[in-house]
Amino acid sequence: MADEKTNAKLRVSFFWPFSGDYWIIELGRDYEYAVVGHPDRTYLWILSRTKKMDETLYHDILSRLTAKGYDTTQLLRTIQD
Repeated sequence: MADEKTNAKLRVSFFWPFSGDYWIIELGRDYEYAVVGHPDRTYLWILSRTKKMDETLYHDILSRLTAKGYDTTQLLRTIQD
């Protein structure tokens, strides 16, 4: 845990000695989605609890991320069956 006050900044290690910083940038009111990114803005994920996220919500999230300096043009949407 990189930030014990908010629990929004994590240091994750998938295997030693490699680790990375992952910040929870945005969280849905009912935890229906989460946006996770790297502090230097090189990595970004939009995670949803449902297979298909509402298009308006998705584009609203993209707009907010762009305003925060993230390059959303490189995001790939995963098709969930």
